Amino acid sequence: MKLRLDNDALTDDFFAETRLLGIQAPIRNYHFVWQLNNNLGYNFRLNTDIDKQLRKRGRQYLFSVYQHAENSFLSYYLYHNHCDGEYLLPEFKHMDFLWLMKGDIVDDEKCQAISNAVKLITSVQMVAELTNEKIKNKEHLVF
Repeated sequence: MKLRLDNDALTDDFFAETRLLGIQAPIRNYHFVWQLNNNLGYNFRLNTDIDKQLRKRGRQYLFSVYQHAENSFLSYYLYHNHCDGEYLLPEFKHMDFLWLMKGDIVDDEKCQAISNAVKLITSVQMVAELTNEKIKNKEHLVF
């Protein structure tokens, strides 16, 4: 008997109660994380346990993931969307970073406050909320 993993159910479960921001900031990932931590008071740290690996055209690509725990339930994950000319979410090639809010409800007011704060960082050119309907490769974000 073969067991099959239901990727759609897994993805739907992973994205329940999440918000995702796309951030255009053409700087190095460690520099952007440093700015978030020092200018906005976050504590993002590289989490190598959940780094995303994709295999395309016979090559392995590694996308860094940084994590900040807000409270006992809510965590923030910052994905670097680029790696050697490949994209974690190819449908959002213009976004350099993806900020996933997961584990607790983030209301519109809080999401907007985070977006506005991130826009104040000098290297940030744009911040936009990415709705679940627009994300074609959701499974690339699941860990």
